[in-house]
Amino acid sequence: MKENFNRRQCLTSIAALFCLSGAESAVSSASDDSRFPQRPITLLVPWPAGGSTDFSMRVLALEAGKHLRQTMVIENRPGAGGTMAMPLLQMARPDGYTLAQLPQPVFHIANTQKVLWDPIRDTTPIIQISGYTFGIVVPANSPFHTVADMLNWARSHPGELTVGSNGMGTTPHTAMEELMDRQGLTYIHVPYKGTAEQMMAVASSQLMVGVNSTGFAPFVESGRLRLLATFGDHRSKRWPYAPTMKELGLGIVAMSPYGIVGPRAMPAPIVRLLHDAFKAAMNESSHLNEIGKYDQELNYLGSEDYGRVMRETFAAERRHVERLGQTRPGN
Repeated sequence: MKENFNRRQCLTSIAALFCLSGAESAVSSASDDSRFPQRPITLLVPWPAGGSTDFSMRVLALEAGKHLRQTMVIENRPGAGGTMAMPLLQMARPDGYTLAQLPQPVFHIANTQKVLWDPIRDTTPIIQISGYTFGIVVPANSPFHTVADMLNWARSHPGELTVGSNGMGTTPHTAMEELMDRQGLTYIHVPYKGTAEQMMAVASSQLMVGVNSTGFAPFVESGRLRLLATFGDHRSKRWPYAPTMKELGLGIVAMSPYGIVGPRAMPAPIVRLLHDAFKAAMNESSHLNEIGKYDQELNYLGSEDYGRVMRETFAAERRHVERLGQTRPGN
């Protein structure tokens, strides 16, 4: 009898220890959230160092770090059309110490290629920041002075026009694919990892045409490249002489909004802290001046609205690739 009593007492004590351990763990977790961040935060940027996005993300990270009173470290992960951060984000702990810039191509590539990650399932939306101005550029000595010149040449030289973009599945690539598909034309697509390398190739006439974000600005302003048109909903304030593709009657608008996300299942208190820090940072004059260099404007969305737009964008990309017959095998 005494032995049974001792056994029950022992089991009760063990259960109590487990309960106490669980309680301490919960308290510790809550305490960790309340003290977040206690160490440097890594912001994955899926583009090469030295490009327009890299520069603006570094300024944003610096300002956000000030508001969080903690260092934010940029880690460049270029390649694969801007999707190289996704596998790392998928494997990261949802503790707020690993974040990523989320570019538009992830929604397209997840619908056209077999990948192990999902841009909706594997992320926690934090904030939408801005979008890009994209344009079509040609060498300064190019015979193409208008988009019509380019299209007419492609029509009379099927499959010979060489066009560079910053990667397979990126917005410049998909915008050009849509344009050429609508016109019934073929061309040679040449993908690059970053803007600078691609612009050098166009300026030196290795490529006939380049399509990219306004990282091409220094080349256009120095006279090495000619800007034929932009892809915005309205003309660029910086280059008001360049017509939009919409204005030309070609029906294509592309601005590729981007934001900041973390791994899935991040605690709400940490999401709020990060959102507030990035929202303050994006409105700092240093960040506004930096994105202004690339003809970008703020395009803010909070966590909930950003998540909704991400889901809508993913669904829209699915419809788009189905229409073009580009859906990945197995979809």
